[in-house]
Amino acid sequence: MSDKVSSQLDLIMEFFKANPNRDIAHPEVVDWVVKEWKNRTGKVFRDPDRGIRSLHQKGYLQKIAKGVYRYDPHFVTLREDLEDFTPNLKRQILERDNYSCVICGMGKKEGVELHIDHIKPKDLGGKATLENGQTLCSKHNFLKKNLKQTETGKKMFIRMLESAKSANEKALIDFLEEVLEVYERHNINGHIVWKK
Repeated sequence: MSDKVSSQLDLIMEFFKANPNRDIAHPEVVDWVVKEWKNRTGKVFRDPDRGIRSLHQKGYLQKIAKGVYRYDPHFVTLREDLEDFTPNLKRQILERDNYSCVICGMGKKEGVELHIDHIKPKDLGGKATLENGQTLCSKHNFLKKNLKQTETGKKMFIRMLESAKSANEKALIDFLEEVLEVYERHNINGHIVWKK
């Protein structure tokens, strides 16, 4: 493997090209690229999982199972329809969202790393528009992954409900159960099971 690398995505692809036609779980890739990026650049590789997902979305990698990918040089199907946000559009979204995560409110003032996220994921047809963009902190962007906004919300409400029950917060429990009942009444994201 070469000593020079032009981007983090190139480094991830270098690993997969050195290991073609093999099912590889995220931890093996992540461990190697994080260490190798540090060795070659002296910098920290912030989100290798996102890079792997991005290469899958673009058609370079096959997703075999959750967190398991394969590079088959004979099965690269590049997608040209995926839209990334331009630097100007990213700036507009950050300004509109007051440089803060739309979920937790943390942002630049608190020293939190911010990401510009597609509300409707780009590999599900989401466009790179102001209306389809939102500011998320790295934590909430990682939690959202490639889920639809309503899926992320339902999972968040379920987690909040479990926490409220363990703290015996009656008013919050009532509120969250009412929200989750609205999901069910409208048959939104029924594949995400809420255990009453």
